[in-house]
Amino acid sequence: MIGIIDYGMGNLRSVEKALLRVGADATILRSPSDIVSADKLVLPGVGAFADGMTHLNERGWSDPIRRFIEQDKPLLGICLGMQLLFDASEEDAPSPGQPVAGLGVLPGKVVRFCEQQADGSRLKVPHMGWNTITWQRDDPLLANVDQGAAVYFVHGYYCQPANDAASATADYGSPFCASIWQSNVWATQFHPEKSQRIGLQLLENFVRL
Repeated sequence: MIGIIDYGMGNLRSVEKALLRVGADATILRSPSDIVSADKLVLPGVGAFADGMTHLNERGWSDPIRRFIEQDKPLLGICLGMQLLFDASEEDAPSPGQPVAGLGVLPGKVVRFCEQQADGSRLKVPHMGWNTITWQRDDPLLANVDQGAAVYFVHGYYCQPANDAASATADYGSPFCASIWQSNVWATQFHPEKSQRIGLQLLENFVRL
């Protein structure tokens, strides 16, 4: 069974419907105690990093998520859910030297796109809409997905892994991490549930892991 974590900041029903469409046994988990019934987890998310961590901590999800990962069970983070897995984020930081702490599952940080480009142009932030991804290495989540496949993004910040966890990149002003794979943890900056055929293929791959 695939459990979708409800911590008050995710497009839960869309994720659930997409998983059901590819044949998954998926359900929305309303309480951290429900994690014990799940074989896999999905951590979705829409909104700001600090709010996301506040909701996870206050509702008691953070430690159960870490324990689930420590048990070598598969987890998929989506958009904000991907960012929350990292050590820290610049978003809503009280000062430049005091980033907001994340779950600390993945080494690295979350940073904002730079609007002012080196060539004098300005980048529109947030990055919103369809963009193509490029594989950086083989990843079972990306099986049967072509190089240059288009997926749907909505985000103003992106992840900078401190290791080689990035499995795909996209380009917006410069290349950025679009997906990661580290051991039993997968995550996408884009929204598979909004990415039509390609997104459904990714979710089907996660179901089959």
